[in-house]
Amino acid sequence: MTPPGEGWRDSETQYEDSTIGEDTIPQMFEAAADRYGPLAAQSFKGGVYERSLADELPTAAADEYASISYDRMRELVRLLAAGFRELGVTAGTRAGIYCSTRLEWTLCDFGLLGAAGVVTTVYTESSADQLRYLLADPDARAVVVENEQLLERLLSVEQELTLELIVVVDEFEGYADRDDIYSLGEVLTVGERVFDQSAYESWVAERTPEDLASLIYTSGTTGKPKGVKLTHGNFRANVNQCRKRFAGRPDRPSSTPRIEAGARSLSFLPLAHVFERLAGSYLMFASGVTVAYAESADTLAEDIQTVRPTIATSVPRVYERIFSSMREQAPESYLGRRLFAWALRVARESARDPAPGFGLRLQHRIADRLVYSSVRDQLGGNIELMVSGGGSLSTRLAELFQGMGIPLLEGYGLTETAPVLSTNPPEDPRPGTLGVPVPGVEVRLDTDRGPSTETVGELLVRGPNVSSGYWNRPDATARAFTEDGWFRTGDLVEQTDDAFLIFHERLKQLLVLDTGKNVAPARIEDGFATNERIDQIMAVGDSQKFVSALVVPDIAAVTRWAREQGIPIPDDEWALCEDSRVREMIDAEIQRVNEGLEKHERVQAFRMVTREWTPDNGLLTPSMKLKRRSILGQHQQLVESIYGARAADEQG
Repeated sequence: MTPPGEGWRDSETQYEDSTIGEDTIPQMFEAAADRYGPLAAQSFKGGVYERSLADELPTAAADEYASISYDRMRELVRLLAAGFRELGVTAGTRAGIYCSTRLEWTLCDFGLLGAAGVVTTVYTESSADQLRYLLADPDARAVVVENEQLLERLLSVEQELTLELIVVVDEFEGYADRDDIYSLGEVLTVGERVFDQSAYESWVAERTPEDLASLIYTSGTTGKPKGVKLTHGNFRANVNQCRKRFAGRPDRPSSTPRIEAGARSLSFLPLAHVFERLAGSYLMFASGVTVAYAESADTLAEDIQTVRPTIATSVPRVYERIFSSMREQAPESYLGRRLFAWALRVARESARDPAPGFGLRLQHRIADRLVYSSVRDQLGGNIELMVSGGGSLSTRLAELFQGMGIPLLEGYGLTETAPVLSTNPPEDPRPGTLGVPVPGVEVRLDTDRGPSTETVGELLVRGPNVSSGYWNRPDATARAFTEDGWFRTGDLVEQTDDAFLIFHERLKQLLVLDTGKNVAPARIEDGFATNERIDQIMAVGDSQKFVSALVVPDIAAVTRWAREQGIPIPDDEWALCEDSRVREMIDAEIQRVNEGLEKHERVQAFRMVTREWTPDNGLLTPSMKLKRRSILGQHQQLVESIYGARAADEQG
């Protein structure tokens, strides 16, 4: 297929529809409810929560999904807004949401914004100290907490906060002596009692695009989180920008992937993170999509089969897991594995060739019938578009999905940009790139910072979606912007002649070897994204002579390999990692990736660890990026053993 011309760029810039506007988030939602009233807005799974709003929702049997319409969702949002307002939330009140991703998170978000409040977000994995900071720093006066367990954690730090209202989403017991703790169902009841249409409209009307809508705290990979100030206008501009890129524009063939009314998405990333908040919520509801909420990341596979989504937005780590699941479900026989490997090779070749010949097209048709169709069935059978953000996506992984007929488009952005700065356009997806800037975003390269060239430098951006800075952090805000007002992304990026962006690395995460060579760890780590036997890897070596790595092996895959080889290996996972034959096998996997790297980038030594890095154990951010400082701190002795051993060898 020949790539399209450049006309789509002008078309998306000029495109307008009823979804695009310059109003606030509550006004955007009200207009969406007017347009899509009877369509399904939210879909939820039964048997998961003891919801205090249960009587207000349709009954959903365990493991089945039920839906509410845009009309009903608006009713609930309005009543919650009235209840919040009656209980003390007024214009500018900072209110935290301390809850996992679910229907009520979104209802409270729109309800608090409708009451003219400002939403600040808290991850459910937050420790007591983090919770204290994330509510004290913005001086939150209200908080929505998910359940009694999280309520207990909140109350353990309550004395150091200035809370005036606590709302619990699920049913809970006790606290009858507290007149400041309500269930969400009780807030709705208050709203039903006091709701006045004209009053609600006045709260919505009094907010302007320039007003603060939310404080979203950075994940804190390298220090204390900063509260990013995002206005209604920042969010609204980003909805418009994404809409222009992904709407069913008149210039597009009907086969082009798009985000349109009637589509279905599955939400499971933390809504406390800006990517899911904008791409998985605001953009979806503005576009008339049905948003279904997964029970958890652990039930994702079965929830996908039930919901059968047409759209998915997620982070690279999740797509890596989806690919691993596909591979695990391939036939275990020798012929089955050979067939799967052949099909993957055909997929990559097809994705790379804009005009495949007859032979490759024939192979692709055969592979589609034998392999790709079953892969698409594992994703529910209806996927039309998947978007990856929140981290670097492996080029190989993007090619594999694209070649299997599953468009996986990489995008890029930051909390400070609300968040989307660029995405691959559906007309011209290019694996290995971040796509082109969305309409209204200007970019330039600062080639004076880091290992820069004429086409590589720190990416600077400006546009209506860019935050004005950080909450109560004037020094940090000043450092984040150039003197002439461009936001410093802190990312080393390349720009091609036709404006596509290619990510190199976070400047602060570059490894600088003692030889002076700069090494981008993401480039190394992405090479293992589709590796069967290495689950996670982190490159290390700053100020050292060579690059090494910490490796989390896929224990199940390693065990299968040993069984196939007839090798008796220890049951204990730590002993397994010390087994010489397993180390030789992992080393061989590393050497295969090394072949595609420059000499100074190659991993020359490694150590294995058995504990997976996750948000729960504090070694991944909530958006599943490596918390490098934390990982290094936890495995300091292993890293020291690498360089100490090598230094001793050289001296001997």
